[in-house]
Amino acid sequence: MKLNQISFNIIAAAIKVHETLGPGLLESVYQKCMVIELRKLGLGVEAEVDLPVIYEGEKITELGFRIDLLVESAVIVELKSVEEVKPVHKKQLLTYLRLAKKDLGLLINFNEVLLKKGIVRVVNDFKEEAREKKA
Repeated sequence: MKLNQISFNIIAAAIKVHETLGPGLLESVYQKCMVIELRKLGLGVEAEVDLPVIYEGEKITELGFRIDLLVESAVIVELKSVEEVKPVHKKQLLTYLRLAKKDLGLLINFNEVLLKKGIVRVVNDFKEEAREKKA
């Protein structure tokens, strides 16, 4: 399945969850509901995926970060239930994409009256080859 189709399905699941529950709940509640909806759509989904930090080929820490949802082993979904999405939230997702070597992530803030205002698509355009050529 292509990344655009996966992200379309993720957004559809998020809209269903948001329409059912509304804004204002804990992130953990939305996460569990998203897993249910994504599996109903036939998508492979993992929750709370450990993301170790590797530096210069060495594992710095086993539990560096945790990815909220990893869908089809391809798209990282970072869930929020905050007053406002800040630039640091987008940077966090981009860091996860780079560490996990994934191309696409979705930041979804369920604490919006209209969910589409709380969805941010983040693309990892960092190319490993480009960095190696500069060195």
